[in-house]
Amino acid sequence: MYNTFLSVVAIVQHPGQFRLVAPYLKAVTRQLRKTAGDYEIILVNNAQHPLPESDIHELEEPVRRHLFLLNLASATNKNNAIIAGLDRANGDYAIIFDLALYQQSAYIHHLFEKSQEGYDMVYLRSPAGRRLGMGNRLFYKIFYRILRQYSPLRIDERAYDSRIISRRALNSLLKLRENVRYLKAIYSIVGYRTIGLDLDKPLSEASHEPFGERFKTSLVAISSFTTFLRSVLLWIFLTSSLFAAAVVLNALRVYFYGRDLFGNPEQAVEGWTFLVVLISVFFTFSFLILYIMSVYLSNIYQEIKQRPLYIIESVKRF
Repeated sequence: MYNTFLSVVAIVQHPGQFRLVAPYLKAVTRQLRKTAGDYEIILVNNAQHPLPESDIHELEEPVRRHLFLLNLASATNKNNAIIAGLDRANGDYAIIFDLALYQQSAYIHHLFEKSQEGYDMVYLRSPAGRRLGMGNRLFYKIFYRILRQYSPLRIDERAYDSRIISRRALNSLLKLRENVRYLKAIYSIVGYRTIGLDLDKPLSEASHEPFGERFKTSLVAISSFTTFLRSVLLWIFLTSSLFAAAVVLNALRVYFYGRDLFGNPEQAVEGWTFLVVLISVFFTFSFLILYIMSVYLSNIYQEIKQRPLYIIESVKRF
């Protein structure tokens, strides 16, 4: 046992996870007793349904005594719910540990031991990768490729949300009060010594999270932390310029030589078909550019509003 104070943060995202709360608290408490001199468990209810407190009251008093339950007044995304818990973490180290991993609670001890080797962040990762369908696998592959190619951030695509964070790294992380938030990118921005700890369990798809929500999160990450969309604008500009140059050159060849760029005989007759096509193409490019710019403007708008990341409805201690 180490003479230290640990804070464990867990997020309840949907009512289907309520059944995991009691076994999670038992398993995590059992592990924390072996690892830390003192500890607290911060459970953040982001499910928009009251957590059945009868299950908690049935637990032993030593388990309930170290528990804090945070009920969020309105649903927020998981990243903001995690920040709600981290804001109230008082430990020398904060551990984000997923409810679904309660059967692997021994990794709490492994995370802490690894942090004692001089690491400020240690995260769980799955060497086997994500266990997803073909479409979602392709989606994540493209998403992480864009992050690697168009940003200086180093994000492990096989990382779980579960990790341990030292107090100094946590203090730095909490200073980044972005409303448009993608925590894996913020972990990378904060820096400090970081390492992954392999977990023999593949990452599985969160069935309660619709694809639209994942797409929105990816768009936030790409527009907020990479130069990808700016690069897209550049390529659109270059492509439009080359297309315009080809159109002008083709018109000159037809006018002076009676042949187009492909060597086909043509007659310089004024027409409207080519003009309509040309206008349509450039309108398409224009609207695409407006859409991309709207993504940036939306992010700026979200930051300017300064809305709270979360609202606490109640704080209970058992």
